[in-house]
Amino acid sequence: MQTEFYIYVIQSERDGIWYVDLSSDPKSRLNQHNAEKSTFTKGHLPWILVYTKKVWDLPEARKKEKYYKTAAGKRRLNKILGRD
Repeated sequence: MQTEFYIYVIQSERDGIWYVDLSSDPKSRLNQHNAEKSTFTKGHLPWILVYTKKVWDLPEARKKEKYYKTAAGKRRLNKILGRD
């Protein structure tokens, strides 16, 4: 069985910033972020999951994650999430 990966976006409820990453279990990863297990995200608690996208292979997941961290990718996410 092939492992599935997810590109996920979490948003800080405190200051509205986004954090983009990849995981095989985004809900569990969200719990880790909210438990202060990530250096960057612990300064912006609490977090909510606002977007997930399933990707079937790790190289493609990494490529999409990198894209969503660019200015063009952020614009695309704004459109996807209806925030443009």
